[in-house]
Amino acid sequence: MDPVGCVAPQDLAMRPVGCPPGLEYLTQLDQLLIHQQVELLEAILGWESNNKYLVKNTLGQQVFFVAEDNDCCNRNFCGPLRSFVLHILDNMGQEVMTLTRPLRCDGCCCPCCLQELEVQSPPGIPIGYVIQTWHPYLPKFTIQNEQKQDVLKIVGPCCSCRWCSDVNFEVISLDEKESVGQIRKQWTGFVKEFFTDTDNFGVTFPMDLDVKMKAVLLGACFLIDFMFYEHNK
Repeated sequence: MDPVGCVAPQDLAMRPVGCPPGLEYLTQLDQLLIHQQVELLEAILGWESNNKYLVKNTLGQQVFFVAEDNDCCNRNFCGPLRSFVLHILDNMGQEVMTLTRPLRCDGCCCPCCLQELEVQSPPGIPIGYVIQTWHPYLPKFTIQNEQKQDVLKIVGPCCSCRWCSDVNFEVISLDEKESVGQIRKQWTGFVKEFFTDTDNFGVTFPMDLDVKMKAVLLGACFLIDFMFYEHNK
């Protein structure tokens, strides 16, 4: 680990065939940790600011920095439904991924306007999508590749908010018979949970999963965060 707790350039493997530039390190990982940074002004005044996240490996080394790019009106009047662009930067400040979410309705009564997220790497080139699947009471999503072919599914619990415990969203095969990973919203303690919308997530996936699909599962963490845990406290 380097002095500032980031993955050093020498720790990155040579880019495998088909791996987008900047995502080489993901080929070596089966787990990522996402920590949303506390915005002091937002916590005190309740005025929504652009979200920022640190993405780390299991050793606590920073892998990516994530910054929301949004305007004030969209953040504060559209709330968790807001459209956004998230810029994902490596430790050298280069943008390696871009996540885009359009403004859509929310609720089980609008199956034609479900949530979706596009993952680009490098920016401008789509590598996959997270598509909400209609269900009357369960949060369900489909992970798609760049051709919009279904690859995996995500199924969450009926109640996405639980006190004093983690909330698990299972990553499963298309036939829904095999668990292949997990997105876990981690309990951060009473003070953070009650007074802020700052959240921590962990995502696990098979080591040999296509690196593009690893990136899309990382993107799914942010969509889930905005949909279920961005309500201003």
